Amino acid sequence: MEETREISALFHLIDDPDDEVFTTVSDRIISMGANIIPNLEHLWEITPDESVQERIELLIHRLHYCDLTVEFQRWKNLKEPDLLSGALLMAKFQYPELNVNTVLQEIEKMRRNIWLELNNYLTPLEQTNVLTTILYNYYLLKGSELNYGEPNDFLLNKVIEIKKGNSISNGILYLVMSDLLDIPIRAVNIPRQFILSYYDVQPGQWDQLPNNPVQRIQFYIDPMSGQVFTQKDVEAYFRRISVPPTASYFRPMTNIRIIQMLLEEFAKCFDNDKQYYKKEELLKLSVILGE
Repeated sequence: MEETREISALFHLIDDPDDEVFTTVSDRIISMGANIIPNLEHLWEITPDESVQERIELLIHRLHYCDLTVEFQRWKNLKEPDLLSGALLMAKFQYPELNVNTVLQEIEKMRRNIWLELNNYLTPLEQTNVLTTILYNYYLLKGSELNYGEPNDFLLNKVIEIKKGNSISNGILYLVMSDLLDIPIRAVNIPRQFILSYYDVQPGQWDQLPNNPVQRIQFYIDPMSGQVFTQKDVEAYFRRISVPPTASYFRPMTNIRIIQMLLEEFAKCFDNDKQYYKKEELLKLSVILGE
């Protein structure tokens, strides 16, 4: 953006010690939109004061966040919001300059490697074993326990890059691959877990599940390792946590709900004084998806 007199004047006030002045200046800069980001980045480069640099970084973050809010609203309003796009939008919260095409190219390589091993004669369990073998044995995908000190474990781009994620991010990668390959695997809303299920469902018939979806579930998959579980294993888990296994726990989660859960869990990574604003922003995005 061309640096006008107004922009120059605003930039000179960024270091004003009066919080009210800085708030007014910030709001005006934010109102100018993302086109002003290159100007702010240049200002950051020529600013020696670290505290002023932090203010500039915050302004850049707020500008990216405004755009991200619009993108999330647009994604939510799609006829069929896809999981891959939703996960990449969340990754852009932490990595606003993310090259989405690079991630999509890696996803396509994974998809093709799995597709080459599939055929129409495989049983559901054999299909799942192919997917699991490629992801966990060929790509060496690893699962880690939920650790809010490791924000990257929640982000799909980093999971693909370093081959390590938690149950939610690994599960999202597994679901993305299943969707691209037309394998009927979905996430289920089992308490305190992120577990996947293989359903006996034909494409386009997800809205025809019976009142008790368990009748259509063939088995369950732990995205931490790809290990398969039976219905008996899941029922034993419900007994252990003293929760009755009602039908609602076995309905496929929507892509919007999965991204909501991801945002809510990712927000816990920023539960500290310095980054609490990020927690609030992530929770606001979650609210947007729930509206």
